Amino acid sequence: MPLFRITTKCAKNSNGIRIEPGMSVDVVTNSFSNPVNTNGGQPVIDAFMRIYGIDIKRAGALSTVYLDVQRIN
Repeated sequence: MPLFRITTKCAKNSNGIRIEPGMSVDVVTNSFSNPVNTNGGQPVIDAFMRIYGIDIKRAGALSTVYLDVQRIN
């Protein structure tokens, strides 16, 4: 099962949610494709909610424009 590290690229303040550059989460998926684009990004949404308590989708930042995705293994 691949492990991905998703990191925010820039600051964003939208819908009362503040995102800072460098916020990162690790996501384990069953798929080898980008977890931001697959399954509606739900594993990434859940990880940001669990770690930081923010809804990255509601902030409008669930995109590779705002997120850097690296496959760790």
